[in-house]
Amino acid sequence: MKTLALFRHAKSDWSDAHARDFDRPLNGRGIRGAAAMGAHIGALARQFDRIIASPAVRVAETIEIASQHWDSAVAVEWDRRIYLASSAMLADVVRDMPDQTAALMMVGHNPGLEDLIFDLVPQTPACPLRAMVEAKFPTATFALLECAIDRWADLDPGCARLIALTRPRDLDPTLGPELLD
Repeated sequence: MKTLALFRHAKSDWSDAHARDFDRPLNGRGIRGAAAMGAHIGALARQFDRIIASPAVRVAETIEIASQHWDSAVAVEWDRRIYLASSAMLADVVRDMPDQTAALMMVGHNPGLEDLIFDLVPQTPACPLRAMVEAKFPTATFALLECAIDRWADLDPGCARLIALTRPRDLDPTLGPELLD
């Protein structure tokens, strides 16, 4: 059994129309969301053997803020393949992980993270959390999957169970959408 955590970057700033997408920082709500989610992840007291992440500025800032609230000596590994990657690419990145990694956290972007959940977690009435992902996988959302595999190379569609899903608005309603997020 392997554990895969998927953490979407927090809300980014779109105020500079000339900034490259890669270079967009977090906005105020994003900073608050990253801190709230970091505290939540810390309270889960889960240890991750490896953290891999997109090197985009908004991802790096999300990790910098969130990691102040969890106890981990694991260094973040920046992987350019995660930046705006498809579900297929993200699955390939996960499959490249060494087998001694039991618990992996990936920090990245949508729609790739959301689509990866759809690929890995079968759609059944027994999984109401998947239905929540279908409705929306907002910024700074944290998902925890149990994968029924012994080796990451065996990651295949339908191999996982979504055991936890937390959105920023679940922790603080002011971090939710004004109308629709």
